[in-house]
Amino acid sequence: MASGLYSPGENLFGYHPWCQDRRFSAMFDILEADIVVMQETKIQRKDLHDDMVLVPGWDAFFSLPKYKKGYSGVVIYTRNSICAPIRAEEGITGILTPPNSFVSFRDPANELQIGGYPTTRQLSDLSQDASTIDSEGRCLILEFPAFILIGTYCPAIRDESRNEYRLNFLRALDIRVRNLVKAGKRVLLAGDLNIVREEIDSAYAEEQMRKQCISHNEFLSDPARRIFNQLLIDGKVIGNRDLGREKPIMWDICRSFNPTRNNMFTCWDQKINARPGNFGSRIDYILYSERFMDWFCESDIQDGLMGSDHCPVYVILKQTVEINGKATDIKDIMSSGMFKNGIRQREWCTKDQLPLSAKLIPEFDRRRNIKEMFTGRATVAKKSLQANNKVKGKLASHIDPKVLIFTSEESRYISRPHLKRGEHDKETQTSKSCTALITKPDAQNNFNPEICQLKYIEMENESKNLLEYPQNNITCPIPDPITAKKRPEKRQRSLRSFFEVRSPDKKLSAENRFTLPPNTLRSVVASENIVMGSSQSTSATIVTGFEDAFENCGASFSNTNISVPKEIPDPIVARENWFKLLNKRELPLCEHNEPCISLVTRKSGINYGRSFYICSRPPGPSGQKEKNSPWRCSTFIWKNDWNRHN
Repeated sequence: MASGLYSPGENLFGYHPWCQDRRFSAMFDILEADIVVMQETKIQRKDLHDDMVLVPGWDAFFSLPKYKKGYSGVVIYTRNSICAPIRAEEGITGILTPPNSFVSFRDPANELQIGGYPTTRQLSDLSQDASTIDSEGRCLILEFPAFILIGTYCPAIRDESRNEYRLNFLRALDIRVRNLVKAGKRVLLAGDLNIVREEIDSAYAEEQMRKQCISHNEFLSDPARRIFNQLLIDGKVIGNRDLGREKPIMWDICRSFNPTRNNMFTCWDQKINARPGNFGSRIDYILYSERFMDWFCESDIQDGLMGSDHCPVYVILKQTVEINGKATDIKDIMSSGMFKNGIRQREWCTKDQLPLSAKLIPEFDRRRNIKEMFTGRATVAKKSLQANNKVKGKLASHIDPKVLIFTSEESRYISRPHLKRGEHDKETQTSKSCTALITKPDAQNNFNPEICQLKYIEMENESKNLLEYPQNNITCPIPDPITAKKRPEKRQRSLRSFFEVRSPDKKLSAENRFTLPPNTLRSVVASENIVMGSSQSTSATIVTGFEDAFENCGASFSNTNISVPKEIPDPIVARENWFKLLNKRELPLCEHNEPCISLVTRKSGINYGRSFYICSRPPGPSGQKEKNSPWRCSTFIWKNDWNRHN
């Protein structure tokens, strides 16, 4: 099986394109790759989760920005059964340090050096220091016995304030690649370079040159494009080469396999939905050094794989390659000792993990399987429920309380038997108030103190009734006597419910409750039997005997604030007003007789922030508005003008 190298493009973590099966292992199976390089992950360390790091059968290496949040980022995944890197570094200059170490990668004391680091003289030619260049999480370097893989995400052209950093990063990358090749290493560079190599690689090139009034030579002389083309063997360079870049050393492998192919784009503008019409640019590359130019059998883009504003670029290595005149199975040199003559000698093990591996991050190191965690919780819950049932049975046979409160991890049980007035007085006269809390196991009952708590309360006499507590309102859980099923969860009210006339028998709100004197409450409660049972319902205020209560309220009732609406709105009129407000506005139709879409102007000027309507179809291959074509037509209407006439 050949090893495949993929560069799936920008921000796969943000787009989540795998709708049917979002597991990373399933995504890699679709790609059929053994090494996957991703750029612009736009995540922080705290955003990493098991699905990203603990991918079965894969190892992961992350480079994340040091200061900016949700910005940049590169990750490389390697399939453990086929390949295992022997060294791994983060950054270009080697100034960064491995995890749990204060020794930088470039320090001679570091045993895991890859080499090729920019010298002090080379770094002095840059206008920014090495720590600044490597602070944005834009580069990962893995060394295999076969070659050195550099996964990178170069800065894009945003504004002039970023030009200095962008050029310094490209110069540092050029220096590191040249130093590695000079040291005799095979180098493979893959990633989003954010550079259009030539006019054939961009649908915007011709229009851009026309708007900026620049020539072909001026287009190729752009500083970033000039550095890139001087690195390529067949790159076009205007004028003399720069000092230190006299010799080209890398091949553009995808263009090598497709030398005259037009519209081979890898990136499209999502704001204008340019991908269906293939109006984009080629800014994702896989480059390889000249030493192993005959190792590859295929390279192309996967423009049919949706889910991102970029598409994957891939390369496939031959099954058998030639090293020093000897045919060698590619598997033998993709790991250290795992294969010999293409036959597996051992399995991948944790000893093959490198310090930079994401699986060694403390949050993920030696993690338990999540299925085992849920299985354990289910077992504990089942045992706890069985113990509760056992305790409830023993309580029923040994205790006859007046008020019994049973609490546990699983349920709350509240019961009070019906007692006649005389029986209650007789019992309260001969009994004393007591409160018992069981915290030790009984020899006969074998209660488990970790599962339950028991409180037994008896009232000494009627004078110490519940009514004499300082609360004037009696609040208790109201059980459902019909069914023991759980009540349905509260859901968000519908818009229609706001226009319905409320029935007069609704429960009084908290602010409209009135206070009853203690003697009134005593007479009210004495005339009613309050039964408390097992329930988890919401507490409610019990007030009975309203006719007698109003007669005894006196001044207490005059102090209450009961708000009565002066005017009840007409629900029909209110509904019509809401419908006018919330109904979808009528949209204009384009030349295709289809509803337009609304966009907002972001270009600086007098129209900045204004909304307008245009055709909803994507632009065509030319990028221009076309008439009598299946692509975007020339319809353009300001939103204010449309609303004024409709």
